[in-house]
Amino acid sequence: MSAVPLLHWGTSSWSEKGWVGPFYAKGTPPGEFLSHYSKHFASVEADNTYYHAPSRKLVEGWDAKTPPGFVMAAKFPRTIVHGGESEKPDPARVLVAELVTQEAHAFVETMQLLGPKLGPLVLQFPYFNQSCFKTVEPFLERLEPFLLALPKGPRYAVEVRNKNWIAAPLLHCLKRTRTALVLVDLVYMPPPWELAERHELVTGDFVYARLIGDRKAVEERTQLFDHVVLDQSERLARWAELLKRLSPQVRETFAFANNHYAGYAIDTIRELIRRFDEQP
Repeated sequence: MSAVPLLHWGTSSWSEKGWVGPFYAKGTPPGEFLSHYSKHFASVEADNTYYHAPSRKLVEGWDAKTPPGFVMAAKFPRTIVHGGESEKPDPARVLVAELVTQEAHAFVETMQLLGPKLGPLVLQFPYFNQSCFKTVEPFLERLEPFLLALPKGPRYAVEVRNKNWIAAPLLHCLKRTRTALVLVDLVYMPPPWELAERHELVTGDFVYARLIGDRKAVEERTQLFDHVVLDQSERLARWAELLKRLSPQVRETFAFANNHYAGYAIDTIRELIRRFDEQP
């Protein structure tokens, strides 16, 4: 634990075309978005790795476009955490070692091309109904050995979207494997500041926060994601308070905002930074 924890602020992705004008200069080609982004923020979460495992050439390009000290977190491909490309997760494939280990290790190896710029790698699991896992226990029977078998060196974080699973069995599993629990602000999940009243949410040596929000509510108001359309000031105040309390317990804290949180992730993360800095 550092006496002065490192704080990493950013957004979930950098490729939103609606940011051309309010954030990227007009005429900026998509290939230059990341270079411009890295002049304003020192960290980002790569959302696109969830949909397609990146090639070595792509990751090397990310490295070349960002300065020393930049940190990129990334999601594991959905074929691993979702069990395939179908709409519903496939319980016969999710974290089944003989089916996903090779792909998972290849993904980690490719991301390691970032060297010191590599941030946490996130296993973002979908909601699992009872046809997938009736309880958290069979899920953990797969999760723990999977985490223990991952390549050493990178840091890992786990996000679950079954609200009742955030309890002692999962938290103890993550502590044993030194894996961070993703603190997620999502419409159908309990807010992290409420969970913190009942549980010790720090399970690794870093904190990882994702401000996702309510996709439907935002998309009813905008499709451009170039301005804030929902007032999330009260929730951002709670986030700032929570992160201020948790960050001294760890070496590093990561927080990423999604466009679907309030309509424009750039302004969301800037407001969170401001509120965090104002905390006593």
